Amino acid sequence: MMLRGLRGATTVDENSAEAILDATRELLVAMIEANGVRENEVASIFFSSTSDLTAAFPAGAARDIGWQTVALMGTQELDVPHGPDRCIRVLMHWNTVKGITSLRHCFLHGAKVLRPDWADGK
Repeated sequence: MMLRGLRGATTVDENSAEAILDATRELLVAMIEANGVRENEVASIFFSSTSDLTAAFPAGAARDIGWQTVALMGTQELDVPHGPDRCIRVLMHWNTVKGITSLRHCFLHGAKVLRPDWADGK
């Protein structure tokens, strides 16, 4: 097995706890389903969000889907000009036998502009 970095990002329409957690749950589920990820294979998940998202910690969505043992960490994304607003990014550290080119990264909603080649788990 190798430790792989599985990437994903999404955007939300508003700075509310409900919007942040709903979008992050949607993203995590998309990443899990696209790749066949199981909780016991995940070493950790790193979450970042843009400075305009302050109503909730995106990492809470991992607990909402039942993942209680994975190490979670959150941070604020750099405020880069022309970057997408209200954006949540995820980096999942996953132990897998899959080759790096077999990973299906998921970029949803307005975050598709970050990696159009990986939009929707391609």
